[in-house]
Amino acid sequence: MYLIKRFKKIIGCLSLLFLFSTVSKAQVGEHRHLFSIGVNGGMSLNSVDFSPKIKLSQMMGYTGGFTARYISEKYFAMICGAQIEVNYSLRGWKEEIEEQPVDNHLAYTRNMSYIEIPFLAHLAFGKEHRGAQVFINLGPQIGFLLTEKEEIEGDWSNPPIPIVEQHGKKIDKKFEYGITGGLGVELKTNAGNFLLEGRYYFGLSDFYNNTKKDFFSRSAHSVISVRLSYLWDLVK
Repeated sequence: MYLIKRFKKIIGCLSLLFLFSTVSKAQVGEHRHLFSIGVNGGMSLNSVDFSPKIKLSQMMGYTGGFTARYISEKYFAMICGAQIEVNYSLRGWKEEIEEQPVDNHLAYTRNMSYIEIPFLAHLAFGKEHRGAQVFINLGPQIGFLLTEKEEIEGDWSNPPIPIVEQHGKKIDKKFEYGITGGLGVELKTNAGNFLLEGRYYFGLSDFYNNTKKDFFSRSAHSVISVRLSYLWDLVK
């Protein structure tokens, strides 16, 4: 538990340092002042890292929201900037039940909706104006739980899985944080900028209490998403 907490602090500090150091390099490279806004949306595969471990399958979700990006400089071949988003995201977990009872199909899914705000360093390589770029986004992310809902099928009076403490248990912590990173391509055209990105989110905080008296010592989100974005330039 001590090592996990140390790991959380180290990763969080590194991502923050990376974000702010990237933006501060604007004094070294060729200055740019390109501000863009737009929308994004996509699908996600969601799971939760539980300890004690619970056997889960990937739960399909979705995400969508608004994007603002500022390009501050070109440093040799690297285009540098910062990006912030405000997204709605459906997450949660779906339990995998291998030994289904006869005449009693069991299923359990927890749907959790969040407002999430990633603060990203944006690094790109390629055409500045018209053409294609390859980019990397990396930085910290915070989130706020809006709603949660259980979907339960079957009679769970004699469950075939060893851990059911999560069933009926409300979320303890509505605020969360973690790190996120993505790799993508951008096509810059006269009609705007079109982006395709694959992204991974690793939760550093737990949504259940994790003291010694609590059952779960770890309960954090893990999200893989693919998203499309459209940005248009406001200030060049």
